[in-house]
Amino acid sequence: MVFRCVNTRHPLNQFRDEMDRLLSGVAEYTTTAGLWPRSGRGQHPVNLWEEEDTLSVELEVPGLTSDQVDLSVVAGELTIELHRPDSKEEGVLFHRRERWYGDFKRVLRLPFDVDADRVTAELNDGVLRITLPKAENAKPRKISIASVS
Repeated sequence: MVFRCVNTRHPLNQFRDEMDRLLSGVAEYTTTAGLWPRSGRGQHPVNLWEEEDTLSVELEVPGLTSDQVDLSVVAGELTIELHRPDSKEEGVLFHRRERWYGDFKRVLRLPFDVDADRVTAELNDGVLRITLPKAENAKPRKISIASVS
């Protein structure tokens, strides 16, 4: 009998993981998503953008309520935790089941310090929007130069 070890991972996923590992120490390479963000089953894509005094994050969470979402900001990272209970239906045979259930966790490294006490979040029509105000030390400030005569 011959046993064959088969690698079931797609070669592009292996390449992405290897590149992420190799580039993880580069200073500008600071996103936890890496060069090629993963999307699809098991991964909720996010939009992250900076405005003048805030950082905003949007995440689609259809069908969830606010009590099924936990957010925290610690040590320069935003943690988003989602929980969707499994709807166990008796006597039902699923032919396809693609909607996710269970726990989901995503950690985003923030590009600058934020004021954690002023973070706000709202859930509207299945879109979670998080607003993270910049900390005072992260805002640019004008430095006056004294002239010596």
